[in-house]
Amino acid sequence: QVQLVESGGGLVQSGGSLRLSCAASGFFFSSYVMGWFRQAPGKEREFVATISRNGDGTDYADSVKGRFTISRDNAKNTVYIQMNSLKPEDTAAYYCAATVARYTGNWFLTTDEYDYWGQGTQVTVSS
Repeated sequence: QVQLVESGGGLVQSGGSLRLSCAASGFFFSSYVMGWFRQAPGKEREFVATISRNGDGTDYADSVKGRFTISRDNAKNTVYIQMNSLKPEDTAAYYCAATVARYTGNWFLTTDEYDYWGQGTQVTVSS
């Protein structure tokens, strides 16, 4: 059974850092492009970052470029996102997702392109 389990969320002050993890099981992790999305109350779920199957390619939302770094460890079936210089507007539930689609030059930036989702972890940034 497919599972994506996020962890590492919490309350942090503006300017602080957090690292989220997403542990995957039930599917061949290294064959999937992974992504992070977030959803603030009353807003739609939005793309944050994505990483290729072997980790050599990444893409980010403009709002997090230069502050967030996505990475993966295929030996541990885990994807991470390091979040630095956090801002109050980064407050949201963060979700990891997996897609079996093959990268052919366009990154997967929308929720409907992903096959599996985690349950989310809350990140709250206080000002």
